[in-house]
Parts: sequence; structure tokens; C-alpha cells
Amino acid sequence: MSVISKVKFVGVPVSDQDRALAFWTEKVGLRVATDQPMGAQRWIELSIPGAETGLVLFTPEGHEDRIGTFFNGSLACDDVEHAYRKLTEKGVEFEGPPQKQPWGTFAKFKDPDGNTFVLSSR
Repeated sequence: MSVISKVKFVGVPVSDQDRALAFWTEKVGLRVATDQPMGAQRWIELSIPGAETGLVLFTPEGHEDRIGTFFNGSLACDDVEHAYRKLTEKGVEFEGPPQKQPWGTFAKFKDPDGNTFVLSSR
């Protein structure tokens, strides 16, 4: 039996926490789990409805060069085509329409800082 039970959250480096918070809650539909002061920034932890893993909008000191890069992971949904349409309607910028592959369908989108995320489904 493993002593680790899950991934609690993954970090997203951002330059403007308020702008990132508005994007992830108003456009993508995540919920605020925690928003509290932490040093010069805030610790903003977001929950993904129906998931155990969340996102944290926080940039550790010395990691500012990661802002606007590729998120090394994948966000999942039941239907990429549907998610693409809904998120595009809300102003989320995609690199292109969903693409079908033998392993599933995916599309890449960007947050306001230019961080790139893969959204995929089977």
C-alpha cells in the first residue's frame, strides 16, 4: 500500500493573481477552495467540480520564468468538442479546434499569462 493517496493540487505560475482568478472561476468554472495571504502573494487554491485534484495560482519566488510556459500535465473532460465550444464562447483562447487521435481527442488553450494547457477526453 502506498503512503501517497492522491495529487492534491498542481501549481500554475501567474503574474497577476486577480486576473488569473477571474479567468479560472468566471471562464473555466473552477471554484475557490482557499484564498488567503501568503507572503507577498496570496495562496489561491481552486477546486475542480467532481475532482480530487485542484489548481493553485501561485508563483514561488525564483520561478517567475515559468510564467507563460507549457503546463506539464493534462486536464480531462468528458467531451472536448463540447468544452471547446463552451469555453470559446466565454472567451478562452484555443490554439486550434479539437483534434482526434487514436488515444482520444484534445485541444490546447491558454490562460491570460500564456500558459498552455491540454484539455483531453477519450
